[in-house]
Amino acid sequence: MEFLLPYLPIIIPILVILIILLMGYVKAPPDQAYIISGLRKNSRILIGQAGIRIPFLERLDKLYLGQMTVDIKTEQSVPTNDFINVSVDAVAKVRISPEENGIRLAAKNFLNKKGNDIAMDLKDSLQGNMREIIGTLTLEKINTDRDSFSDQVMQKASRDMEKLGIEILSCNIQNVQDENGLIQDLGAENTSLIKKNAAIAKAQADRDVAIAQANADKAANDAKVESQTQIAQKQNELEIKRAELKITADTKKAEAEAAYEIQNQAQQKIIGTATVDAEIAKTAREAELKKQEVEVAKQALDAEIRAKADADRYRKEQEAQAALFQRQKDAEAKRYEQEQEAEAVKKQAEASRFAKEQEAAGISAVGKAEAAAIQAKALAEAEGIDKKAEAMKKYGQAAVIEMVMNALPEIAKNVAQPLSKVDKITMYGEGNSAKLLQDIINGTTQVSEGIAQGMGIDIKALLSGMLGGKVAAEHQEAPAPAAPPVEAAPAEPSTDVQTPEKTE
Repeated sequence: MEFLLPYLPIIIPILVILIILLMGYVKAPPDQAYIISGLRKNSRILIGQAGIRIPFLERLDKLYLGQMTVDIKTEQSVPTNDFINVSVDAVAKVRISPEENGIRLAAKNFLNKKGNDIAMDLKDSLQGNMREIIGTLTLEKINTDRDSFSDQVMQKASRDMEKLGIEILSCNIQNVQDENGLIQDLGAENTSLIKKNAAIAKAQADRDVAIAQANADKAANDAKVESQTQIAQKQNELEIKRAELKITADTKKAEAEAAYEIQNQAQQKIIGTATVDAEIAKTAREAELKKQEVEVAKQALDAEIRAKADADRYRKEQEAQAALFQRQKDAEAKRYEQEQEAEAVKKQAEASRFAKEQEAAGISAVGKAEAAAIQAKALAEAEGIDKKAEAMKKYGQAAVIEMVMNALPEIAKNVAQPLSKVDKITMYGEGNSAKLLQDIINGTTQVSEGIAQGMGIDIKALLSGMLGGKVAAEHQEAPAPAAPPVEAAPAEPSTDVQTPEKTE
């Protein structure tokens, strides 16, 4: 052991390196990607290869690359483009993209997950894509062209799967069902059509067989009648030959026995008998032919009537089914329109309510402004009245008299105003314009006296006092009394009120 001591500085690092290599050696299978990260900026990816991971400084993560099966089922019925609720069951085969970019994208979402867990994560996204495609297709299109349907689902889902690093290998539609049994009805329609075509073909075949059989029977009968006719003709020729021989013999005998007349009668009888036999044979042949023709026509007519009856019944069934389908479509369209109208009425009611709320707020603001204006106006009027009252108190009776004098023309105007609206006045007795003017002056006087009594002021005394004081002041200022004026006759008071003429 002592001879190893000089080599320990070399042996120990080598052992450490060997241990690190043994502990960090990894080998990735073909269906998994080993991702080594830690020291380097970009992680290393091993697929079906071996590599070294530095213990404690780098970590190893696994990503499943095998094929995964995703069972795609619509949990609830999905309406098609023609508003028919269907349930679709499909199966998709997916895998993580073998490209480096796809593996790095998938590593961010499915690292260290098993294949079943990855399939469950993708199930919701694939179901959503399939539901979107179902909404763009009709029920008949989904059933009759499933390849196109599955291709559209794959194209739609591929855009979402590429963002996750997933590649869709295939998508197969397993089963399509609808809630109302329309698929079965479509199958029943095709079955009825096939049965109808088969029944028509069978009827036509039976008719052809019957016609062929009738033609064969007719040909056989014609051959039989022809053969019998030829036999009869040969027999008739034979009889005629015999008759001729007999006639010859009888003629020779008649010549010998002088009985020519008897032989002639016998010859005529034989000829008549042959003619009658020929007519009988001809009539029998024609009757047989007529019977065969009637039988053939009867069979053809029976086949034609049956075919028309089957076709008419099938047409009526199809029309009834089409009418039922149209009523269902009309009911669904009417229900959809009612829902849209209810939604529009609801939105209109909300808009009206908002407008009324704004209008109420505006009315409230206007009312508050008007109330403030009225309050300010009332305060200003009250302040003016107070100041006016202070001024009247200051000037005393002179102010009152001034107010009364200023009001007298208005009082007189109001007393005479009703008369201005009168088109015609009829006066009896002593009525004239002077009397009418006097009544107006009396009315004005009564109004002014009522005001004076209400205010507790003697207007006449105030006027007399003021006039007396004014006259006394003028006498004091005058140097000598003036000559008394000549008393003039009082003149009738004048008025601007236009009095209508007196009428009887």
